[in-house]
Amino acid sequence: MLSAQQLATMLTLQDKMNKKVNPDWLNAGYGYLRAAMVESVEAIEHHGWKWWKAQHKDLPQLQMELVDIWHFALSACIIDFKGDISASAKSIAAQLASGDTTVTFDGKDYTASNQSLLDNLELMTGLCAAKRFNVPLFMTIVEQCDMSADELYRQYVGKNVLNFFRQDNGYKEGTYHKVWSGREDNEHLVEVMDALDLNKPEFSDLVYQGLNSRYPG
Repeated sequence: MLSAQQLATMLTLQDKMNKKVNPDWLNAGYGYLRAAMVESVEAIEHHGWKWWKAQHKDLPQLQMELVDIWHFALSACIIDFKGDISASAKSIAAQLASGDTTVTFDGKDYTASNQSLLDNLELMTGLCAAKRFNVPLFMTIVEQCDMSADELYRQYVGKNVLNFFRQDNGYKEGTYHKVWSGREDNEHLVEVMDALDLNKPEFSDLVYQGLNSRYPG
């Protein structure tokens, strides 16, 4: 289960990234759960659902879609609590602590822990279309995609910090170098994170510092 420290870090990073895009993002009316719905449909595609042809589940792509969905879900939660990061974290923690994976949708109860990954992805898509998000359902899907809570945190922080790093080093202006020393920044990111303690409160800051120390100035 995600720790209080991990939730606080992710929500804070999400708020900062959204402010970088638009300082008044809380009042902009962006459709974060619509975006999560679209990503959920893409996750279904990566899973494979066509019974009339051979398909293979692409687990790495599925995991990437879940990380993207989590970005949008955190944003929607922060909006629900009018920018209060602490209240947002407490709400998510309470949902996780309940352990209740039953979701009521259209008057029918669905127990995520008893459903297949594909059925749960479909349920999440429907909920997002109805402007709702269920954290226990999402975390059940995360587990079904062979991801731990720590791995979700790791991938989320890595992607968020890398996005910040790119922006701070001229990504928008076109002066950022995505390849250093013959390797893409994503590869450097993995090496930096592998050398760090995931449980340190300053994990995200250390990831940024690690990238900065490697980037050719």
